[in-house]
Amino acid sequence: MAEDLHIVSGDKTAQYHSLLPQIKGLLDGEPDLVANLANIAAALKEQFGWFWVGFYLVKQNELVLGPFQGPVACTRIQHGRGVCGSSWAQAKTLIVPDVEKFPGHIACSSLSRSEIVIPIIRNSEVVGVLDVDSEHLDHFDATDAKYLEEIIALINI
Repeated sequence: MAEDLHIVSGDKTAQYHSLLPQIKGLLDGEPDLVANLANIAAALKEQFGWFWVGFYLVKQNELVLGPFQGPVACTRIQHGRGVCGSSWAQAKTLIVPDVEKFPGHIACSSLSRSEIVIPIIRNSEVVGVLDVDSEHLDHFDATDAKYLEEIIALINI
C-alpha cells in the first residue's frame, strides 16, 4: 500500500500517467469500498487541486453522498436532477464547462464553476458517480473524461 503520493507537474496527461499506477497501488489488496473511494478522492484532490472531488452512491433510488474531499456538499440527489443525477439517468460522462448554463444545476457551492461527472456502471447499472468540481470555467475536457473513466474502472463494487 502506498502511503504518500508522488505529485508531478506537467501537462494533464503526464499527471494522470503518474497518478494511475499510484491509485492502483492504493486499491491493491484493499477490499473496503469506502476506504478505496476515500483514497481515490484524496489522490485526485492532491494531484490536481480541484475544488471538490467525491463520490455519490445509488441507495434506495437516489444518490447519497459518499467519500469526498472539499467543502461540505449536498447529501442526496434525485435521479435526473443536476449534473450528477443527469449523469446517472443517462449513464454517461457529462462535462459541463459552465454550471450556470446547465438546466437544473444544483448549486452545492456558489464557488463551483465547471464540473465533470463520471458514472460508475457495473452489470449495465449505474451504482454511483464520481463528481469533480472546479472553481474555474471550462476546466474539464476529453482528457479528464478518458483518465477518470479509467480510474473508475479500477473500483471493485
